[in-house]
Amino acid sequence: MLTMVERIRPRPKAHEVLIEVHAAGVNRADVKQREGAYPMPADAPTVPGLEVSGIVAAVGEGAARLRIGDRVCALTIGGGYAEYCVAPEVQCLPIPAGLTFVEAAALPEAIFTVWTSVFEQARLEPGETILVHGGASGIGTTAVQMACAAGARVFTTAGSAAKTARCLELGAELAVDYKKQDFHAVLRQHLGRRGVDVILDLVGGPYFQSNLDLLSMGGRICYIAADAGGEIKVDVVAMMLKRAYITGATLRHRTIADKGRVAAEIERRVWPWIERGMMRPQVGLTVPFERAADAHRALEAGQVIGKAVLLVRVSG
Repeated sequence: MLTMVERIRPRPKAHEVLIEVHAAGVNRADVKQREGAYPMPADAPTVPGLEVSGIVAAVGEGAARLRIGDRVCALTIGGGYAEYCVAPEVQCLPIPAGLTFVEAAALPEAIFTVWTSVFEQARLEPGETILVHGGASGIGTTAVQMACAAGARVFTTAGSAAKTARCLELGAELAVDYKKQDFHAVLRQHLGRRGVDVILDLVGGPYFQSNLDLLSMGGRICYIAADAGGEIKVDVVAMMLKRAYITGATLRHRTIADKGRVAAEIERRVWPWIERGMMRPQVGLTVPFERAADAHRALEAGQVIGKAVLLVRVSG
């Protein structure tokens, strides 16, 4: 259960900043945390919220890059569902020109996740193909746009006509409604003898065999969630013949130093895509801060295309 409580305003420690939160992103990890089904880092606060946007209100000792009054969005280890939130300075990024606080709050968790999973671990290259399962989710809409911006051909699965239509609008070459079609059969017909170079999977075990069959020689499957089950049965010979690379990625348990490294790379590589209009955060639901439970219910029901965002100090 989500309950509003009053707490003392946090103070930034060394190399941290205090952010006056204007908007906060809502993620499935928050839902799982609420349910007690998310493995929490030992130092994570009990208050949910993994990403915020707002204005720097104070800086801790040793924080030298940001100043009071700067507009930032930040990846946090938790605590984002609040009027004030602390974050390591290295996990904060300037809000790209032209974006609102609401849009900026939808950026960090999805972009950090996609960058580390698709571009670092799965090593997507220009001209390659990628299949994004859950293409209309917050992660999915981000992955579709980032892959297109990087020069890849993008295929997706999604669970309704409206969701597949949004994927196509964002640049996907093919979007399959998995509730009405067999995505494996549709993609096999579309691709012919060619396979998919990279597969980003949020579903888990049930899709593994189809993923492996669709994979190109030397292709890579990256798991970032297992919403439909975490166990897989592996045909080792098939995996050997494909020279398949199967990996998984998490974000929250990375060190601050590693997240800071990723943040710097994102600012260098991804922020220009946003500034050039090659991608934009997809906000499918905004709710007042005090109605955070409504956002959780909408995510659980699969009603959100893109990201859900809490309005803390803004009205839009």
